[in-house]
Amino acid sequence: MKKQDKSISLRQSEIASQFVSELDKHLDELVSGQVETAYEINEFADLLFINPNHLSDTIKEVLGKSPCAVYEEKLVLISKDLIVNTNKPISEIARILDYDPSNFTKFFKRFTGKTPKEFRNENHSG
Repeated sequence: MKKQDKSISLRQSEIASQFVSELDKHLDELVSGQVETAYEINEFADLLFINPNHLSDTIKEVLGKSPCAVYEEKLVLISKDLIVNTNKPISEIARILDYDPSNFTKFFKRFTGKTPKEFRNENHSG
């Protein structure tokens, strides 16, 4: 948890914790193929029975970043793991994570400075 200049309520902490928990669960389901489409922020808000704006404001307050930023950071970590530790084609990794392959390459490069192929070539041990 990030900021302490404003006091964060127990409820705000609970919402942030529940969001991260649901996000992790959803990403596990996405990677394992149990679901095929990535959730939107409003779908997480529905799971937590709160307004999407309230969810965004609370996550920003507690974690110091937007729900989308939290989501993207986790997607980058998962992407790196799949690129380095599997032999799946980049296009399949993109599909698993609910991306069009060209958009996935742009997304990945924006966060890492490298294309998925460059990242794999530099980090793949097999």
